[in-house]
Amino acid sequence: MNVAAASSPDHRTAPSRLRLVLNVIAFQFGWFACVLGAAHDQPWLGSAVVAVLVAVHLATAIRPAVEVRLVAAALVIGVVWETLLLAGGWIEYPTGVVWAGVAPLWIVMLWALFAITLNSSLGWLKGRLLVAAVFGAVGGPLAYWGGVRLGALVFVEPLFAVIALAVGWAVLTPLLVVLAQRLERRAARVEASVR
Repeated sequence: MNVAAASSPDHRTAPSRLRLVLNVIAFQFGWFACVLGAAHDQPWLGSAVVAVLVAVHLATAIRPAVEVRLVAAALVIGVVWETLLLAGGWIEYPTGVVWAGVAPLWIVMLWALFAITLNSSLGWLKGRLLVAAVFGAVGGPLAYWGGVRLGALVFVEPLFAVIALAVGWAVLTPLLVVLAQRLERRAARVEASVR
């Protein structure tokens, strides 16, 4: 074993394979809970499941302060983005809308869920902004299309909705990846300065 690699901050703070697998499973479980809950007129169910998953993640995170900031930023971005999609007339949410014109909680909670993958199972996107943009441009619309197929949301104008989603996620995914990377680097510098 390379002693220098073993003592580097990245090696000590890198998630284990088990953590990566559990992170993927948690994301999938939370996504289905939100989408199926909304599709079956129980949007609170998915929001509650995601709240628990995020809380567990934060409680067990290597750098919880980083994760809290990342989740908070993703929630703000999510509220704004989802509300813009709603206001643009591209997407409708049949259930869960509490305030007219504002995206429902269940879809916003998916942003918190996405945030907990950025330093874990999606950590491989760091430093690969073009890949992150393509990943977002393809993965974002596919996730929404899955939600449409399961009955959680409606594409009012499918072509325009998919284009808007692809462009938006091509920008927002790398943005969140950069934010995750910067928060991690800042935390690593602080940790190194107190040693």
